[in-house]
Amino acid sequence: MGQIGGLNRIGQAGDTQKTGKSESKEGVSFASALQGASMTQETGRTGDAERAARVQELKTQVASGQYEPDLNKVASSLLRFLVEG
Repeated sequence: MGQIGGLNRIGQAGDTQKTGKSESKEGVSFASALQGASMTQETGRTGDAERAARVQELKTQVASGQYEPDLNKVASSLLRFLVEG
């Protein structure tokens, strides 16, 4: 159980203490991981907004009777569902 997600656990019985130099490298790595997670959340929010706009557009088309699905895609999905299920 020494590593979890690429980071070493510190302070467990039998573990050797690390020098400040290696901890600073891990600190930078952890900080960059947090920054990456933050960027992913923002991208997800943008994706959620785009999805909501697309859903609203489709609802409007359905309500007005203008929605025309691609029947080949619908048939393909149904066949795949029936074969797998």
